[in-house]
Amino acid sequence: MDLVIFENNKPLVLKALGNGDFDYLEAANEVVEADFFRFIKAGSFLDELAQSYPTPRKKQEVPFWFYVASNLSMRLHGVHAFDAFPLVVRTGGMLQAFGAKAGRKVVDPQTGDTTIVCTGFNQKNHYDRQSPCDPDFLRKLAKDTDAHELMRWFNADCVRMFHRHRRFDREGIFIGDASYLFVPDNLRYEDSVKLLFGEDGHPISQEQYRKLSDEQKSHCQWRRCYKMVTLLHTNATLDFFLFVAVRVLPGNDHESPVLYALVEQFVQAVGTGVMKRLILDRGFLDGPGISQCKEKYGIDVLIPIRRNMDIYADALALFQEPEVKWVDCPAERTPKSVARKLPRTLAKREKKRQQTLQQLKQQQPPAAPEKSLIKKQAATIGEFRSWSSCTVALSVVANREQYADGHQEIWFLIDTQTVTHPEKTQQDYHLRVAIEERYRQLKCFSDLTRFTSRAFSLVVNQVVFIMLAYNLLQIYLLHRDRKELNQKTLPRIRQQLLPSDNHIIVYYQNYFGLFAPFELIGFVVRLPEPARKKIAAKCHRLGRELSGALPHPRPP
Repeated sequence: MDLVIFENNKPLVLKALGNGDFDYLEAANEVVEADFFRFIKAGSFLDELAQSYPTPRKKQEVPFWFYVASNLSMRLHGVHAFDAFPLVVRTGGMLQAFGAKAGRKVVDPQTGDTTIVCTGFNQKNHYDRQSPCDPDFLRKLAKDTDAHELMRWFNADCVRMFHRHRRFDREGIFIGDASYLFVPDNLRYEDSVKLLFGEDGHPISQEQYRKLSDEQKSHCQWRRCYKMVTLLHTNATLDFFLFVAVRVLPGNDHESPVLYALVEQFVQAVGTGVMKRLILDRGFLDGPGISQCKEKYGIDVLIPIRRNMDIYADALALFQEPEVKWVDCPAERTPKSVARKLPRTLAKREKKRQQTLQQLKQQQPPAAPEKSLIKKQAATIGEFRSWSSCTVALSVVANREQYADGHQEIWFLIDTQTVTHPEKTQQDYHLRVAIEERYRQLKCFSDLTRFTSRAFSLVVNQVVFIMLAYNLLQIYLLHRDRKELNQKTLPRIRQQLLPSDNHIIVYYQNYFGLFAPFELIGFVVRLPEPARKKIAAKCHRLGRELSGALPHPRPP
């Protein structure tokens, strides 16, 4: 069986119904997820992903675009165990997107439960199919796919697809970072390592551990982990977030060379001029890597420097000179709240609540002077060349923070581009927080680290498809003009979009129409008698077929 996509054409379906013609109808509420799959199928995303997928199979018994769609659907539902795939099929929107040929709702003759019967892609099953393909097929294909080939597919083929669809912003802002993926302390997690982590969440060596106090040692713990290095694409207003590269590796591997290799792979995939700005943290300080980004690829790197570097000492001395021009930095942007007109009773209650909050705030002790920030300033000096391993001229941006007790703190950023507005450079660097928030959302709300298998290939499969589903959902929300949801967590997005209103879907010749129940009933009862009789006979025949569609269900 070859599944086909159905196009929304309500006028055509209405015209067919007027003559008493239709192919199939069903009730649905998860129509937004179905619309998501129609969008990525009609936009050729699914077909392009399937064509480039590094399949280990020589024979294609199930279309690879359906394998990709099934994997995406599981990640959107937060389900990562493949044996739960039939549940995803029953509760999700895949079948509505792919039409009645993919599956139909029927009643199990033994249990009386409503389930799904599917034609399937081959005739190998001894029992009636209750999902278009067997969950074990998905698991075996995912496990047999080479992990490094899968990451290459995501970092190169998927990136080229996004580039063809013009999904990269002209600003060219990219953020690089690394994060640990913690797993249970089980030696069978392939390629995982066990590290000692301090109370700040960073690994420490045995020498550092011996220097700690007994109190500090009590907060350290051994944890088994992987490390994930990623590149994230966004813009200055944070309207979208696209992961364009990921590499999963043992937790004790250094992230810096991996990050610059990912940058090189990205440029090889889409060419120069797409990535223009790369924002990193100090863990990626690497003179040759920064020089290559600027000289070979035309990418300007923005990154903080460490106190033990020669360039730090040189900058600290130069910024003490009186001729250095310091500019005040604007306050951090706060999201604008939309004022709503409340009913009189609620407005009175809200006013009283605000007064109470103000009183409680006044009763609280004032913040410690050494922690109360009163002023932020920035300044810049260009043409620094005191970092011997970096062959390009650098601009150093000094960030000075003044506190209520009179003390100051200063930290430095280096930028490979000429800086004329240091306050803007400081704002650019704070965009890096966006990737940390994406990590938090994926770990807490998409179960990024809740691995159901210890095979490295399945660990990578889960990470890659979670990020691919996240990317496609971001693109879909932009398509729906709902970019305000792009910063929300997946459960919040589902709460806003799924389920939407109840509908009855009517199919006719690879087209469908969405009808409210009363809208469809009202239309049918006003039809001429011949058309109503034709619809009634078709409904009776479909009901008979469905009642006998599951004669051999799989026993519980």
